[in-house]
Amino acid sequence: MTKLKNDRFLRALLKESVDVTPVWMMRQAGRYLPEYRATRSKAGDFLKLCKTPELATEVTIQPLDRFPLDAAILFSDILTIPDAMGLGLYFAEGEGPRFTNPVKTQADIDKLAVPDIAAELGYVTDAVSMIRKELNGRVPLIGFSGSPWTLATYMVEGGSSKDFAKVKGMLYEQPAQMHKLLDVLAQTIIAYLNAQIEAGAQAVMLFDTWGGALTTRDYNEFSLRYMSQIIAGLKRENEGRKVPVIMFTKGGCQWLEAQAESGADALGLDWTLDIGLARNRIGDKVALQGNMDPCVLYSSPERIREEVAFILESYGKGSGHVFNLGHGIHQHVDPENAGAFVEAVHELSAQYHQ
Repeated sequence: MTKLKNDRFLRALLKESVDVTPVWMMRQAGRYLPEYRATRSKAGDFLKLCKTPELATEVTIQPLDRFPLDAAILFSDILTIPDAMGLGLYFAEGEGPRFTNPVKTQADIDKLAVPDIAAELGYVTDAVSMIRKELNGRVPLIGFSGSPWTLATYMVEGGSSKDFAKVKGMLYEQPAQMHKLLDVLAQTIIAYLNAQIEAGAQAVMLFDTWGGALTTRDYNEFSLRYMSQIIAGLKRENEGRKVPVIMFTKGGCQWLEAQAESGADALGLDWTLDIGLARNRIGDKVALQGNMDPCVLYSSPERIREEVAFILESYGKGSGHVFNLGHGIHQHVDPENAGAFVEAVHELSAQYHQ
């Protein structure tokens, strides 16, 4: 077991003292980096990039070679799970992800089962092991999955959606059917994330990208309930160290108090809520991750520093804050601005940890 040279990310998630606020970026291995675009071109297509552990390792490490980030995140996709369940994932040019066999009927749901993780998703755990070896203790590695509700939206809609008509239609008209789908997804995610932890992931994150599309009652019943079930089923210690869990519902800041009861160690915030107000609402129950608007990175380094300073001041003194964007970094951002962001977090946050 290689000793971590920089563990401030893990320490902050557990609200332990740190020297500066740790920072990483959602989608930090992505199209804004020319080196990523070169590797993706070499792979030929996005799925080949995800399913080739050597290439997934290469792009995971690329942002760390460019910026002094405090964590690496596994390069993969949330839709690997429905693909492993036989839905036939493909990416249509200009349309995003699509499935050849979407979930339409009760019979489709009845056919779904927890896949053999080693057989169907071994390329992911192989990538985790390879990345850990390549990192050699440089920073911690984050594993992840989509939430059951978010995966269900893609599976029922057959791809991306603007109005969620099909999946919400199922939720309202056939709630028992929806619960059966969400339950098999929750069981799969537990097995999937535990396999990532056993392969070397040192923290894991649940991405509930579309939880914010639900009403409060439906969020609690069809999204938060299943994320809490997953968190309860996760391996929370490995290699003699706690494995923190981050839960992030985009558009879900109105439900922070309920999220804080989920068992997660940290909650991700989008940019729609002041982080100081979030901290006041939940106290020290969980750590917070976030929450700069990704579009700030289209501005100047000076303006980026101002925004970083504002968020740090709003959170205030003490640990329990992992700095991040409120969602993934955009593909047309200048990498120099991303670098200015990371530098500003480290430089300006030291005063809050004395």
